[in-house]
Order: sequence, then structure tokens, then C-alpha cells
Amino acid sequence: MERPASVEAYLAALAPEQRAALGKLRATIRTAAPDATEGISYSMAAFKHDGKGLVCYAAFKDHYSLFPMSTQVIAEHLDDLGARATGKGTIRFGYDERLPVALVKKIVRARLAEVEAHARR
Repeated sequence: MERPASVEAYLAALAPEQRAALGKLRATIRTAAPDATEGISYSMAAFKHDGKGLVCYAAFKDHYSLFPMSTQVIAEHLDDLGARATGKGTIRFGYDERLPVALVKKIVRARLAEVEAHARR
């Protein structure tokens, strides 16, 4: 897949089921980090905070994923994530499952706090 020029272009290239799932995830991230800016990072839809990568998200054939860009944030929430945490930096969701909105907000806010703490150093 060619690198998309914008988040809108990335979403437009997806199947309807994928676009709907990522739309819910995108809105949830935006609620948790309202001052973050959107863009493309690693050819995925992404949010940045003060110019630093906050989270990425992407659609795949059988699932969609949230990438908190932090192994520490995932490690701190492993009990809550359960089987959704797959690998060091990936949180997977099935298209057939309801998005755990509260958990996603918790992850995004933890990542936001991490980015802000790093900026203060």
C-alpha cells in the first residue's frame, strides 16, 4: 500500500467495516487527547502531541490495532488488555467485538501523560 497523504485518504481506502471500526477508535482517541493533531506516521493514521508521536492505529484483514508507541504503557495495562495485547507494541481488536472505549481512553491518557512527562525533562 502506498503511503497515504492524509488520515482521510487512509480511511477512504478501507472497506466499510474497517472504516467504521477505525472511525470509532479515532473518535475515542480524539476524546481522550483533544489537543492532539492528526497525521500519518509509519503509513498509518496517527495522533501527535506537541510534535511527538502519541498513538497510531491501523486496519488489517482480520483485526484493527492501536499502537500506543510505548512498551511501558502496554506493560502497565497488561491485566486490563488481556489477549488484546499482542507483541510489544500492539493492541488488537476484532471487527466483531465492541470497542472497549473506557480502556482505549485509559491507554491514550496514560500515553499522553508519558509524552508530557518526557517533554518536561
